[in-house]
Amino acid sequence: MTDGRPLKVALLGCGVVGSQVARLVTTHAADLAARVGAPVELAGVAVRRPGRLREGVLSELITTDAQGLVSRSDIDVVVEVIGGIEPARSLISTAFENGASVVTANKALLAEDGPSLYAAADKYGADLYFEAAVAGAIPLLRPLRESLAGDSVNRVLGIVNGTTNFILDRMDTSGAGYYEALEEATALGYAEADPTADVEGFDAAAKAAILAGIAFHTRVRLDDVHREGITEVTASDIASARRMGCTVKLLAICERAADGRSVTARVHPAMIPLTHPLASVREAYNAVFVEADSAGSLMFYGQGAGGVPTASAILGDLVAACRNKVSGARGPGESAYTMLPVSPMGDVVTRFHISLDVADKPGVLSQVAAVFADHGVSIDTVRQQGKDGEASLVVVTHRAPDAALTATVETLRGLDTVRGVASIMRVEGE
Repeated sequence: MTDGRPLKVALLGCGVVGSQVARLVTTHAADLAARVGAPVELAGVAVRRPGRLREGVLSELITTDAQGLVSRSDIDVVVEVIGGIEPARSLISTAFENGASVVTANKALLAEDGPSLYAAADKYGADLYFEAAVAGAIPLLRPLRESLAGDSVNRVLGIVNGTTNFILDRMDTSGAGYYEALEEATALGYAEADPTADVEGFDAAAKAAILAGIAFHTRVRLDDVHREGITEVTASDIASARRMGCTVKLLAICERAADGRSVTARVHPAMIPLTHPLASVREAYNAVFVEADSAGSLMFYGQGAGGVPTASAILGDLVAACRNKVSGARGPGESAYTMLPVSPMGDVVTRFHISLDVADKPGVLSQVAAVFADHGVSIDTVRQQGKDGEASLVVVTHRAPDAALTATVETLRGLDTVRGVASIMRVEGE
């Protein structure tokens, strides 16, 4: 209970997202007070470079002493948007120890150490909210852990990284190569100067870990998520997908096994049919499908990144945390009662598109087909083109375990007639 006093908010970080959070807390003060039941005030903003101009933020609120700010006994809610593991983890822990609830967008920290954060929040009677950590402005986590709390979620499939979606979309629609599309994404501000976290799938993998944990009521860490980026996707892959009536997307896929005894979480590029709703997700937008027993298929779509959209999700969490402070209630904590094991990638069953460079001579196709048969991988279609003693062979399989396909490819690499494996891509959404 606040006894009528204003609720005080500490903001850690005032960059692209943090500056918009500060602006919204200030400009929407009257609406926030009405929705919360008490005034909500910005009590301090911790930054690394205090001399930088921050429009709309009072200079007296700026501090470089983040530890001192979160240690204040009068702080009700701490909003963390600095990212990374440290000092974010230590600052959040201190906030909990001093009775403050925490709103964070820190996907990396949640994927690595979520259970410890939940435990600390529970120990000190505080809330932990993180809607903005996965899909920006898209309300996704709250529906998963609250609206679908009485249902059984079986699969979460989606595009959760706007940078890679922009790059793949440009490669598909304009014929640009990977590096050309990346250069455009950087110029438009969709890609960071160092795009590794995005293009190598680390960002999406952290989000997949969070999604799988909430959807399946179990603990999934970043290390549990199979990860592949888009740096190896070529114009030939895009063209092959188009010939199949597909497009290429970087997907986060979280699934519960058919027997309900394990889960899988993976991030990788995949071909999906143009008829699938995810195929029409363009530019830097995100979209996520959730499949549940009773609710059926649900789709969440919108802006998955950016200062204003992400700040919108943070403000939603801030209102929830502040309401709980006013009423003396608690938000949802960790739900990990199933404690399901995470199966290895080799157990995942899906279709595959394999492109091989082979010798253009009789008997090659039958030799390649025999290798697939030996490893129990059934072939759906084959396309072959040859010229001047060289040929390309494109094989699309029926559904098969990932481990079986890996073994097949290793055997193919050892054949004298196979000059190289040009690409391997999974086929999803059928």
